Amino acid sequence: MKIKNILFIIMGIAVFLGTIFYYINSRNEEESADKDQEVIKEKIDKRFIYSLRFANFMVDGNKIKEGETMSDILLPAGVSYSRINNLMINTNKVFDLRNMRSGNNYFLFFNKDSVPELKYMVYEINKIDYVKYEFGDSISASLGHRKITRDTILGQGEINSSLWSSMQKDGLDPNLALSLSEIYAWTIDFYGIQKGDKYKVVYVVNYIDSTYIGIEKILSAKFTNAGINYYSFIYKQDGAESYFDEKGQSLKRAFLKAPLKFARISSTFSNSRMHPILKIRRPHYGVDYAAPSGTPIMSIGNGKILTAGWSGGYGRRIVIKHNSNYTTGYAHLSHFGNGIRAGTFVKQGQIIGYVGMSGLATGPHLDFRIYNNGKPIDPLRIKSPPAIPIYNENKADFLELRDKWMNQLK
Repeated sequence: MKIKNILFIIMGIAVFLGTIFYYINSRNEEESADKDQEVIKEKIDKRFIYSLRFANFMVDGNKIKEGETMSDILLPAGVSYSRINNLMINTNKVFDLRNMRSGNNYFLFFNKDSVPELKYMVYEINKIDYVKYEFGDSISASLGHRKITRDTILGQGEINSSLWSSMQKDGLDPNLALSLSEIYAWTIDFYGIQKGDKYKVVYVVNYIDSTYIGIEKILSAKFTNAGINYYSFIYKQDGAESYFDEKGQSLKRAFLKAPLKFARISSTFSNSRMHPILKIRRPHYGVDYAAPSGTPIMSIGNGKILTAGWSGGYGRRIVIKHNSNYTTGYAHLSHFGNGIRAGTFVKQGQIIGYVGMSGLATGPHLDFRIYNNGKPIDPLRIKSPPAIPIYNENKADFLELRDKWMNQLK
């Protein structure tokens, strides 16, 4: 009996202690959860965006759905048809509601009265710009801009496979590769970059509320391709920023270096090449760029379209006359760009069509050709004249900036 009594006492103590421990632990968890909620609430209360303090309102936010209209959003929020109609008429000059895009954010701000009433609506045009509607006796609208903080970064690396993958490996924004390809579009053929090529770039990035939103611009860069250093420096001239080399020559040329942003050269200019389909040797007076079907094709320069249609073995082909001397041809397209037809004028970099394999082709690629006074020339060897250089009156200022950036790029 004594042993049984002792066991009952021990079990009772264990249950009692377990209950105490569970209670204390539960209280700690509740207190911890309360503290977490207080921290979250404090963060929300401190939010001050669009010149509105979130804590002062009941806020409902969502994304614009496909086909959704202002009426779809405001009617459930208690705004009448007549007021919505007034909004659409009276605020159209501030922001055209036809430009609302699905996927963009909007927020509704209600007062905290017993019967909530809509006071403001904010629609984010993009990550920076927004339009704010105020619902008072009348409805007004104003454009606003979220505060941007900027940081200047020095990025560098060495290419092992592609510029894009190298930047990812080095922890840089891969979009930097696209920005560099646009700056050097007239001087470097990015389809011919090699393992061991290097880059060093100084650029500005933007943040909103400590959130990274992207690259603003490149200030300076050094790209080493096949052992040759290519420099670029931003400079504002004639009211616009552009890029110049270390001598003050514009990096822009009459012609882009290539009609595609990213691809590989699968066949070069040749007087005697074995045709992959016909199996006979004949001249190939162009450069083939292998790329996935649907890859955008750009005009390498300003000009007038002479032909845009079917052209035998070339398939869908576009021919552009750029000046009295130069003409370019783009063949095997899957389809043409919007509005592209004979007689149309196009600008440098404009998308004129898309890679395909129409005509005599074994796979998707672009057959690109350049003619000088009707004679075919190697697109990879053409030397295009530069655009306007740094003016003499700006030279000293430019050289001072260049020297500062050159020190950073060493």
